[in-house]
Amino acid sequence: MAKEIPDLVAEVRAGTGKGAARQARRDQMVPGVVYGDGKAPMAINMKYNYLVKHLKAGRFLSTLFNLKVEGEKDVRVICRDVQRHVVKDTPLHLDLMRLRANSRINLFIHVTFENHEQAPGLKKGGTLVAVRNEVELEVNASNIPDHLTVDLTGLNVGDVIHINDIKLPDGAKPTVERNFVIANISAPSSLRSAGDDTEGGDDEAAAEGAEA
Repeated sequence: MAKEIPDLVAEVRAGTGKGAARQARRDQMVPGVVYGDGKAPMAINMKYNYLVKHLKAGRFLSTLFNLKVEGEKDVRVICRDVQRHVVKDTPLHLDLMRLRANSRINLFIHVTFENHEQAPGLKKGGTLVAVRNEVELEVNASNIPDHLTVDLTGLNVGDVIHINDIKLPDGAKPTVERNFVIANISAPSSLRSAGDDTEGGDDEAAAEGAEA
């Protein structure tokens, strides 16, 4: 489930403080800092368009990167924060944290659903209700999953998918200990309006109770 670690390119920023940060932005750069792993923080700049491209690709805050800075040894990092302009929503500053291969970190991982056509409940007109589109996991930095997969094969109206039903990557565990709900298959609206979905309604209520 883990994918190849992509590169993230930056350069050392000369000077620190607000003046250096403003100058970086005037030069079409986004200032940032790299910290952690018991080492001194390092001030960096990243090209504005380059960073925006990565942000638009999605999942920037849950992706492990190989940070490349000229004159420095490559290091694995993960972005902990991107500060944005309150009106324009453009990136103003980013914080990157150094990670070792054996570091453990909490991240929100995207949930995807597959084999919709193999779910009898959906074929009958049921609706997949995603309670959680992301799940917070504690994971190893060397094995960050790109996503979690829910297999809908064989699921019927009223079925509920819990976190324990999903295969997690080695070393990963939910930050919440209880067996919380990920999704359920609700009855077709025609049956709900007719009041014929007593069993499905009970299952949904149970699912909501488990999630509360």
